Amino acid sequence: MLTFIRLFLISRVALIAENLFLRKQLALFQERKVRPRRTTASFRLAMVALANFFGWRGALVIAKPETFIKWQRTAFRMFWPWRSRKRGRPPLPKNIRELIRQMARENPTWGEERIADEL
Repeated sequence: MLTFIRLFLISRVALIAENLFLRKQLALFQERKVRPRRTTASFRLAMVALANFFGWRGALVIAKPETFIKWQRTAFRMFWPWRSRKRGRPPLPKNIRELIRQMARENPTWGEERIADEL
């Protein structure tokens, strides 16, 4: 009865994520019938992504919580350089900037468009 009440209290997205989380763990157990293997990076990343939608501690079966937190930290270390990359137009090389300044000094009547055309 508590499980039934719980289903109505959590959101549908969280329920779907928890279901996928458990199914991926079950699939890994079924694969391991032959020989135990380490999890792949893609499996770990999928588990971490799904865990963002619900409380994963109760549903974690295949690894210790410390291991799962390590997976999360690794995923964040992979994500952060991508997130904090420089955006926008790259700066002009120093020699081009100096050339633009020289052209502006030598030709005070030229505007931005004329200098750009000359370059």
